[in-house]
Amino acid sequence: MQNKDWFVTENGQHQACKSARTWDLLRDNYRLYRFLTEVEDVLNDVENESNYLPKIRILVRRLIVNSYWVQSQFAEPDPKTGTSVLLLYNELGFPLTVQTVTFAPGTISNIHNHGTWGIVAVLKGQEKHTFWRRNSHPDLPDKIETTGEINLFPGDIISFTPDTIHQVEAVSNEPTVTFNIYGETDPKRRFEFDVVNHIAKKF
Repeated sequence: MQNKDWFVTENGQHQACKSARTWDLLRDNYRLYRFLTEVEDVLNDVENESNYLPKIRILVRRLIVNSYWVQSQFAEPDPKTGTSVLLLYNELGFPLTVQTVTFAPGTISNIHNHGTWGIVAVLKGQEKHTFWRRNSHPDLPDKIETTGEINLFPGDIISFTPDTIHQVEAVSNEPTVTFNIYGETDPKRRFEFDVVNHIAKKF
C-alpha cells in the first residue's frame, strides 16, 4: 500500500499532503453508516473547503482501513464501456455521492471537472491522473493546457476542488477499483472539455 494523500487545485497543481498513520485509524466496528455521519458532521461544522477536505480524507482512509465490506463492493467493468459504477448509498435528499468505480485496463475517461469537491481512494489496480488548467484566450475562452500527472496505487487518496480538471486512465494489467465520494454537484459548473476544438460543454 502506497498510502499517499494528494490534493489538486483548480489550477491543476497537485501537492502531497500529510497522511494519517494506519495504526492511528484502527477502529472496532467502523462501518459505512458511521463514516457518512462523520462526513456530514464535518461539512456542517466547517465552511471552508480547504479545511474540510483534509478532515474527510482522514475519514475516507479510516473507512478503507477498517471496512473489508467497502473494499469488496464493486462491479465488473462493462465490456462495452470499460467502466462500471456501484452506488453504496442512495437516499432522497442526501447531498453526497458515495460509490465504487471500476475501470478495465486501458480505459480512459474524458477530460472533465466535477462541479463539486471530490475524494477518490484507490482500492485495486493503478490509475494515472492527468491535470489541466484553463488557459483562456479571447477567441478560445474554453482552452485548457496540461499541468502535470501522477500515478496512484492501492492505498493512495486524491482530493480535488469543484473546478479541478482531470482525466483518468487505468494503467495496470488488472481492473482498477476506486472508492469515490463527492459533494453536491452544481450542474452549471460541471464540464467536459474538448482539447482539439477548445470547447467545454455541460457534462
